[in-house]
Amino acid sequence: MTSKTLRNVQDLIDSRLIDQTIRKPLQELEQFYATAISPEMVNLIHDFEKNDPNPIGLQYIPHPDELKITPDEMHDPIGDEALSPIKGIVHRYEDRVLLKPLQICPVYCRFCFRREHVGPDHGLLNDRELIAALQWIEKHSKIREVILSGGDPFILSPRRMKLIIQEINNIPHVSTIRIHTRVPFSAPSLMNKIFIESLDTDKALWIVVHANHPAEFTPYAFKAIRSLLSRGIPLLSQSVLLKNVNDNIDTLENLLRSFVEWRIKPYYLHQLDKAPGTNRFYVPINNGQELLRALRGRVTGIAWPTYVLDIPGGYGKVPLGPDYYDPEKPSSILDPKNHNHKI
Repeated sequence: MTSKTLRNVQDLIDSRLIDQTIRKPLQELEQFYATAISPEMVNLIHDFEKNDPNPIGLQYIPHPDELKITPDEMHDPIGDEALSPIKGIVHRYEDRVLLKPLQICPVYCRFCFRREHVGPDHGLLNDRELIAALQWIEKHSKIREVILSGGDPFILSPRRMKLIIQEINNIPHVSTIRIHTRVPFSAPSLMNKIFIESLDTDKALWIVVHANHPAEFTPYAFKAIRSLLSRGIPLLSQSVLLKNVNDNIDTLENLLRSFVEWRIKPYYLHQLDKAPGTNRFYVPINNGQELLRALRGRVTGIAWPTYVLDIPGGYGKVPLGPDYYDPEKPSSILDPKNHNHKI
């Protein structure tokens, strides 16, 4: 098992994840987008190296096609920048706020939701910026929930995470803390006892964990998930619908069943944001709706996620799930097998 996180094109070549023939376009690509593949994921990719497509490698290994930008792809597809009053804060909904203490993820799945650009404004918020963000939250009394996301918050040091949690814990009008992370699946070795203890809070703490394929449910990930469950932290899941990764009924069913078996409630299945270079992963919305329709009655309702689109331009998330009721035919409703019934 490798013990090195891969961070550049040469690392990828040395680890036999890419061929020398694509060195030049990938060197161009790494000027714009970060790559960091954890040891756990390197080994998991190699487990699938005879598969074409490789459902794990597709998510992590950069590809020259990411240099191709289609006309409908946007640098800021969901409009976060226009909704950021100060660095580290995105405020789209009145009762909740996104706090981004880390703005690029060093253990990076290339398509969690959107691309993260490499640049001078990305990285860890410094102490002054973090204090200003927390003070901004404290001054806005209608905020009930603080969501830690951005780059992955679970990359933070235990000291930094403990500081943030304690500061939020001291804001009276905040009742809930939510953390979105891919680390339990992508780099579970980072979740040691000290880090888990840094999550202690008197507030309601929810953690949303991210996986896209059932093969990501490894023994290492199980240990990381158990460390959260053992502290009584409720877990939700999020996944992104990705072409050649999870856009077929069997894979999606197995993914959702895996979450439930690990005591993780499926929460969101995201339609991929149209960020630059993502077209090779795009699944049409009607395909996603058909997948969800096929799952109805096939899996327990506990495993049913909400299929959502983050509307381009910053207008928020909306559910895309299949319709069973036609308002034009008020006496007509479809069952999961697409049979019509009168009600």
